[in-house]
Amino acid sequence: MSEGEEKDSGKQEGFAELFESYGAAGVKDIEVGAKVKGEIISIGKKSVFIHLGAKSDGVVEKVELLDEKGEMPFKEGDTLELYVVSERDNEIRLSRAISRAGGPGLLLEAFEKGIPIEGKVKGIQKGGFHVELMHRRAFCPLGQIDLRFAENPEAYVGNAYRFIITQCEEDGGNLVVSRRELLNRELEAEREKFLQGIAVDAEYDGKVQRILPYGAFVELFPGIEGMVHISEISWSRVERPEEVLTMGAAVRVKIIGIEGADGPGIKIALSIKRITADPWDGVREKFREGDKATGTVTRCAEFGAFVEIAPGIEGLVHISEMSFTKRVLRPQDVVRVGQVVPVVVKEIDPERRRISLSIKEAEGDPWMEVDARYHVGQTIEGALERKEQFGYFIALEPGITGLLPRSSIQRSARPASIERLRQGDIIPVVIERIDPDGRKITLAPGEPGSEEQWRRFAGDSGKSLGSLGEKLQEALKSKKKR
Repeated sequence: MSEGEEKDSGKQEGFAELFESYGAAGVKDIEVGAKVKGEIISIGKKSVFIHLGAKSDGVVEKVELLDEKGEMPFKEGDTLELYVVSERDNEIRLSRAISRAGGPGLLLEAFEKGIPIEGKVKGIQKGGFHVELMHRRAFCPLGQIDLRFAENPEAYVGNAYRFIITQCEEDGGNLVVSRRELLNRELEAEREKFLQGIAVDAEYDGKVQRILPYGAFVELFPGIEGMVHISEISWSRVERPEEVLTMGAAVRVKIIGIEGADGPGIKIALSIKRITADPWDGVREKFREGDKATGTVTRCAEFGAFVEIAPGIEGLVHISEMSFTKRVLRPQDVVRVGQVVPVVVKEIDPERRRISLSIKEAEGDPWMEVDARYHVGQTIEGALERKEQFGYFIALEPGITGLLPRSSIQRSARPASIERLRQGDIIPVVIERIDPDGRKITLAPGEPGSEEQWRRFAGDSGKSLGSLGEKLQEALKSKKKR
């Protein structure tokens, strides 16, 4: 033994005595193949000593820790993660990846214990890769080089990876290795760690993996997914998830429920909308009764239409609040889904998350100041809207309809001509009474002022009274716009 080796031997014996003095009882189960974490307590010429918290400290060959330039990148006090290569004679041998830690016996032991070994991909061969580990040739099947299929095998050539030996003879020959198995093992450990840390109200960045009619599955961690129900995608109404989300899109989610955390079938409920504040929380700060707003029709029902006036804030326009100018039997006769409409806020109930809206009030009541536009004794033309037994309803302008009583028709100069009129035909009338509060106007037959008007009124000119009615409606509409 040389003088230098004797000095190293003496140092190691001194360290052994020092280790005994620690009396640590930390790590109880140090097994071959286990991954351990320890602190560097000494760096020698050939060996580095690691404090593991056990009765015996570990030893790793210094050459394993050198960088590409052959320099030592670590110092005393640094923490390393290493693998247990062997445990005998009160000595725990460690290895970073046991790539340079021994010969065929160690390969066989690594095979039996499932210890990772570092190897370098030297080239591509039929069905997989030529891998060199511990100066021996090994074969890695194409499907075992990564977690996913290797679409570009050339990208792996020249890189060093850690592998698990899946086949090995006693002399260390006929080596078959797998990187995928090791990655799965490590990934499973990371999954367990991730699952132990999740909690309700925690937020994570995820990726949309699947979209279904009732929601979407979001990957939080490789192999761990949560479900975002369609009602939790947005504060606004969502009819189809694919209208909002796309496959592979990155999303921020909040955990709102966890079931089966202690078993294999864990279920994680997620929410995208709860990342932001509930818009209903400040609804009275945004809107007040009487405010005018613009919204988008989101859906129609038998009793009215729902209009979104702000993201996540939807109100109802009852069918009775849709029009002053006509009787509405179906909301679809006035609005359509996706249409932008003006509305007036009539009532707000934040506790029940309800807002009552009106389209007709936003458009304006034609009966407002009606007595300023019409006066008793005024002669005007109107269009026949419909006939009833007690009289005819005559449209004077959109939303303003007067009643021509049958008794007045019988007292007129030309009752037969009036009775021949059809819906949309024009008739001259005289205003007899105006009741703005009751929204009523009483009419009497008017007298045409010329022979031409008489012929037109009686239908003798050959012109279609129906087309004249259409012209009146167009004129009345343009008048309203002005």
